[in-house]
Amino acid sequence: MSEPVKKVAQQAESRLDRIAKSAQEQFNKITEGRFTDRIKEGRFADQLDHGVDQGRADARRDQGRAADARRNQGRADVRRDQQRERRGGSAA
Repeated sequence: MSEPVKKVAQQAESRLDRIAKSAQEQFNKITEGRFTDRIKEGRFADQLDHGVDQGRADARRDQGRAADARRNQGRADVRRDQQRERRGGSAA
């Protein structure tokens, strides 16, 4: 190969090396700050649970209370009917 061709090849190789290094740096920058990595590292462990998760927990708790209230009301209805029957009154 002639000298000018070798020089062009070396310049192209140097340019490709710089591009590869730049691409690797950008890739590392993007992947090192991922949200899942932060969670795995425990960065959010000390924060209180607010927002969507807290709202879901509140909704489940409210649903449980409503179900308890319905069960208790049903039990009260049965007791009331039993007492009426014992007294000789109608169950309705």
